[in-house]
Amino acid sequence: MDQPLPNTPLVKFYRFLPGARAPQRADRSAAGSMPTRAFRYCEAMRTASALGWYMFPPMNFKLMWDGANDVVWNYENNDNWYSLNAAQFPDFASHFDGIAPPDIQGYSPPFLGSFKDPAGLMLWSGFAARTAPGWSLLVRPPANLTRSLGYESYEGIIETDRWFGPLFVNLKLTRPNVPIEFDADYPFLQVQPVHRSVYGDALDRFDIVENLEDLQPTDWDDFRKTVSKPMADPHRPRGEYAVETRRRRQGEDPGET
Repeated sequence: MDQPLPNTPLVKFYRFLPGARAPQRADRSAAGSMPTRAFRYCEAMRTASALGWYMFPPMNFKLMWDGANDVVWNYENNDNWYSLNAAQFPDFASHFDGIAPPDIQGYSPPFLGSFKDPAGLMLWSGFAARTAPGWSLLVRPPANLTRSLGYESYEGIIETDRWFGPLFVNLKLTRPNVPIEFDADYPFLQVQPVHRSVYGDALDRFDIVENLEDLQPTDWDDFRKTVSKPMADPHRPRGEYAVETRRRRQGEDPGET
């Protein structure tokens, strides 16, 4: 598996939109929203929550869908609603053209874009990204974080070691005739590193044990260790899996907590 060179990042984010909040390493508490019991004892949830980086909307804004074909939007410090087809981030097009090489001027990425499908749209994070060779980014909703009921996010894998462009997500609005708010201080995406080798032909290599009778003695030994022996011990410590996993992780990376 390709590994980044020593002291080089696995991913580098490039801020295009001025003032857009920088990506942030996702944390094991799901931005403080995870129930205390789960945070203490459910290492599976903690690990999933921390995999990747949070992305934030580049500003506060609202969307509203009429339930048919039309979407309008409104942004901070502005009382007007605008029909949405393709919208630039406020004042960005001129900022982009003032910096970009002449042959790229006029190609500033849109902040929002609507699809022909009702309630479908594209939302840009304000960033581009590059990953180390062989690595891609899975763009998805934040793991274990409370989500808006007003929209759904489609997941996608971008081969960001080969493709350098806007880091965006496709959305589908689900609640008509109500403002759907996006908060610049609340993550709306989580991007997770995925090596190309794990989403290609490798996924064709799997097997199924069809019946309980087909389990081998080693399988029963592992099940005994994981399930029946701990359950039979009335004095077993809580969160044993979590403790063992954290201890093993700290041994592999002393900086982990």
